[in-house]
Amino acid sequence: MYSLKKFIGVAVYVLLVSACSESSEQTEADAMHTSAADYERGPHNGRLLEDGEFTLELAIFETGVPPEFRAWVSDDNAAVSPDQVDLRVTLTRLGGVTDNISFNPQGDFLRGDSVIYEPHSFVVNITATHDGQNHSWEYDSLEGRTMIEPAVRDALEITTAVAGPTIIEEMLPVYGRIVANTEQISQVSARFDGRIEAVYRSIGEHVNAGDRLIQVESNQSLTSYTINSPIDGIVTARNAGSGEQTDGRQLFTIMNTSSVWADLSVFPGDIAKVSIGAPVRIVSALAPTPLTGSIAMFIPATQANQSITARVILDNTDGYLIPGSWVNADIEIANHEVSLAVRKEALQPFRDFTVVFAQVGDEYEVRMLELGRESSDWVEVLGGLLPGTRYVTQNSYILKADVEKSGASHDH
Repeated sequence: MYSLKKFIGVAVYVLLVSACSESSEQTEADAMHTSAADYERGPHNGRLLEDGEFTLELAIFETGVPPEFRAWVSDDNAAVSPDQVDLRVTLTRLGGVTDNISFNPQGDFLRGDSVIYEPHSFVVNITATHDGQNHSWEYDSLEGRTMIEPAVRDALEITTAVAGPTIIEEMLPVYGRIVANTEQISQVSARFDGRIEAVYRSIGEHVNAGDRLIQVESNQSLTSYTINSPIDGIVTARNAGSGEQTDGRQLFTIMNTSSVWADLSVFPGDIAKVSIGAPVRIVSALAPTPLTGSIAMFIPATQANQSITARVILDNTDGYLIPGSWVNADIEIANHEVSLAVRKEALQPFRDFTVVFAQVGDEYEVRMLELGRESSDWVEVLGGLLPGTRYVTQNSYILKADVEKSGASHDH
């Protein structure tokens, strides 16, 4: 539920961010986001860096190749041969991780020897040596990064967890319906036929074991006796009226609904994957939360659609499940131990990627993920995140909104 505390926190945060963005002074938050329009671009769409007459154009190139740096050099407006320049770049990422990149001549440009992995968010330090002269630059190239102070983070109910191993359950989605547990149904008839003198219960009433149902006068002994309910349950059928003869018929049906069956349809192509005892998660529109159980048996007959019925016995003490109602279910058919996973609620779209927000101190930054198997709660991470990384689990959408509001763009 969206708490008042959280609502107030979000409102305050939005006001603070809006106030900062409207200020003419550059705040710390403003400095953290670099827009592609904040610098001059060269003929190769890279960043132009100048030191007197010496000019370096540095660009991230990724057409047909993994992202890499390429650089073009000129001096006094004349192109400089790449083999006459010693160029080195150091990228300092969030958390102090550094990437050291050297360059080699290729054609008319210098080509970096390392892949620039995502996110392309770092402090860039450049040194270039040409004709005995040293040139250096430093600038921020940040994307997908924001800062939130602890008090604001707590008010917004932003929570984190550490990425690590877990078990991913492989689930088979099926559908089915709730049916009465026939082992908990009692058909009531008269032990001695006779005339019905009184009927005490009606359809829909709840009875306890021992409650009176009917009073009958025996045809043989002409004495009256009482028929009581043999079980706790609901009267689901009544075939008895005062003054009638019992005539050997069933007079009442009592159903104990504290236990019901979920009959699930499993198609032949999937039946080999399902085993007795397999855990099942069942969702009913009538129940406030999902229910859990396990496959108790298979019904040895196919349905009209050629499916096979897998039966689950469910506790229905709360009475939410009504026989005849439809349900959706997931049957666990396998589980896999994975070395790294994150909670699905943490995932956010960012550019063309699915990301989580890694936390380092009071700063948060996107991590582009390569994903694998998933369950209802977890998704395996195959790449893009280091084990042991603390990441945002709840309310990560707030960070995404803040990053988008900053206007920071992908620097290529």
